[in-house]
Amino acid sequence: MAYYKKFPSGLRLVVKKIDGLLSVSMGAIVGTGSCFETQAENGISHFIEHMMFKGTNRRNAFEISDAMDRIGAQVNAFTSKDITCYYAKATSEHAGEAFEILSDFVLDSVFPEEEMDREKGVVLEEIAMTEDTPDDLCLDVLAEAYFGKEGYGRPILGPADNVKGFTRKDLFDYISERYAPENVVISFAGNIEPAFAEELVEKYFEEKISRRAFAPREKKISLCGQSLFKTKDIEQVHIAFAYPSLKREDKLMDAALVMNTVLGGGMSSRLFQKVREQLGLAYTVYSYISAFTEGGILAVYAGVNPANVQKAQEAIFQTIGEFCKSKFTDDEFLRGKEQLKSSVIMAQENTASQMVSYGKHLLFTGEILDLEKRIADINAMTKEECESALAMNFNPEKMAASAVGRIDKPLTIR
Repeated sequence: MAYYKKFPSGLRLVVKKIDGLLSVSMGAIVGTGSCFETQAENGISHFIEHMMFKGTNRRNAFEISDAMDRIGAQVNAFTSKDITCYYAKATSEHAGEAFEILSDFVLDSVFPEEEMDREKGVVLEEIAMTEDTPDDLCLDVLAEAYFGKEGYGRPILGPADNVKGFTRKDLFDYISERYAPENVVISFAGNIEPAFAEELVEKYFEEKISRRAFAPREKKISLCGQSLFKTKDIEQVHIAFAYPSLKREDKLMDAALVMNTVLGGGMSSRLFQKVREQLGLAYTVYSYISAFTEGGILAVYAGVNPANVQKAQEAIFQTIGEFCKSKFTDDEFLRGKEQLKSSVIMAQENTASQMVSYGKHLLFTGEILDLEKRIADINAMTKEECESALAMNFNPEKMAASAVGRIDKPLTIR
């Protein structure tokens, strides 16, 4: 079982000690992302993530990178719809030094004006890159089609005009509100003693983090059920469909993941076999579940020739309809369950994955993740549970669609 500690400031710590390793992953996970932003702020969580590496009162941008490189550590960050994570991986002997550097830029970044100007250019190029990556763009459009322009429908990178206009004050104001101790979890996974991890957090975070009250923001959640498209002069048309799915902590979530594996999670899945192997309509076709606190979506994606858009859409709908009607074969259920179990077990061999998993679970639920219990629950899962999860997806009245490519009208979904 992982070690847990809550500090007087509200900051929380979780440590998953893994014997037999020579390294440790560590991260500061903040409960903020694009779904919490206003329209004027959209993109600021991601831009702050970039700017955190650009200098503190003790180190400039080069010195942050150089300090990590000198101890052979790896450092990075990412922003999603609902979290921002700053993390490092180091050998166990250098864990303390790596954590000090991590704490320095998370708590004491100064956002130099000249660095802001440069990094805006970098993020604008990242936005342009997404525009030139049609499958990513298609899924961004799908989020807007399903959730609208607020909450989970907001793009993580934000619009270019917002990025151009962000000021140092905007960044400090947002951090002051969203990076409150109560909204931050420090997570370790690897070969580190919990007592040492607690000592590091006490010294480098708890003693330095600014105490302030945390007022959670209400996320604006709406299900729009639209069909949206973007015309681009490219070879393929990228199409995607979204259906309502389960909340992150729903008791049937693992059953839903098994269901998704059977539908479109691999080469043996129904969608792959039907759309690619039998009909030859797509090179890439798959489905996935994105689960959030309030609910989730099951999305299906395919990239097809413009002449085959209608055929591919019909094949996808036919496959889903047949699945809902015939449900699981015994072989599909057992195969899907083993695939889910193996993915959970294999993720435990990656300290970075465990660091994020334990940190997110504590942040969103206030509880310690019990992976051993999860594996036991997967082993005990029944086909009836998966069929119950199947019945809770694929409501055609609430679905959404998106398309990107040489297309001049939205896909017909009703």
